[in-house]
Amino acid sequence: MINTAGSATAAGSELSRDELTELYYHLRLTREVEQVLTNLYRQNKVIGGLYRSLGQEAVAVGTAYALRRRDDGTGDVIAPAIRNLGSLLMMGARPVDVLRQYMAKGDSPTWGREQNVHFTDYDRGFIGLISHLGIMIEVMAGVAITFKLREEERVALTWTGDGAASTGAFHEGFNLAAVQRAPMVVIIENNRYAYSTPVSKQTAAASFVARAPGYGVYGDSCDGNDVFAVLEMTRKAVEHARSGRGAALLEVHTYRRKGHAEHDSQQYVPPGELEEWEARDPVDRFMRRVIDEGWLTQADLDTIDDQVTKEVDAARETAEASPMPEAEEALAEVYGGSAARRPWTRLATPDPREA
Repeated sequence: MINTAGSATAAGSELSRDELTELYYHLRLTREVEQVLTNLYRQNKVIGGLYRSLGQEAVAVGTAYALRRRDDGTGDVIAPAIRNLGSLLMMGARPVDVLRQYMAKGDSPTWGREQNVHFTDYDRGFIGLISHLGIMIEVMAGVAITFKLREEERVALTWTGDGAASTGAFHEGFNLAAVQRAPMVVIIENNRYAYSTPVSKQTAAASFVARAPGYGVYGDSCDGNDVFAVLEMTRKAVEHARSGRGAALLEVHTYRRKGHAEHDSQQYVPPGELEEWEARDPVDRFMRRVIDEGWLTQADLDTIDDQVTKEVDAARETAEASPMPEAEEALAEVYGGSAARRPWTRLATPDPREA
């Protein structure tokens, strides 16, 4: 079933002042953290690649805001893709831990073994990304099925790019979730490019959400640069999944204003295209909307900007001062002679939060 009503005009007026403030805080926080990461990357302080979400922040923030966010392991669960940093921050990840993670510091969430968004916190409800494209659809299908088997009113949500939506893993995983009527929501971020391949070169479908009837699931799409539309659409899909009516497939129309990663020069982008989408910037649109509607003032937004700047600057100073991991720590939990926690699968009552 495709929601033919659409979600073009989200009811931002139904949000409280605190909710509007929280949305703007996370939009701005996402952009500020990524800008600091860009500066660190250019100073050779970031280990590995940097994949920015410039122009796509409303997708990560708006979708995660629709979830039950808790810190005790009982809330909804997400698996972010490389451009969903905003969802991690929304779920409770701290900017300082994000910076440490990208810099592979010894006190990062993965002790310097992994980079970018490849880290997990079961209590806060996020699972680290597996690099192979489409695989997280299969992983989250399994997570959603466990919620159904345990009769828990929880939802598993994950994102994928338009390119990964054409992989076999995507189909196999999502088809399983659809058949099992699992409480799973998948967001396809149609940002126009799979690395350097435009959408028109990798699928003949008019849209990705048009696939929903083929899977027999709820489908919807919206303007991914409008955080209110994203939030409203996702809330409907999450309620659909949580109520036992099965999986949902959503498509957000947005644009990747940076290359696949910082090393990508974007020479394949037609002239004028970046400028066209810059005019649709999701953060600027939010600011104009709340001011025009009288929901928040410029002074309110300036106060949040100052708060975010101070918070991220402090996080950067702390992360830069953090130590790199000791060489010997690479052996921990790998070889039998090193100290290791008992695997959660071997506990008397297996608890995935112990993983």
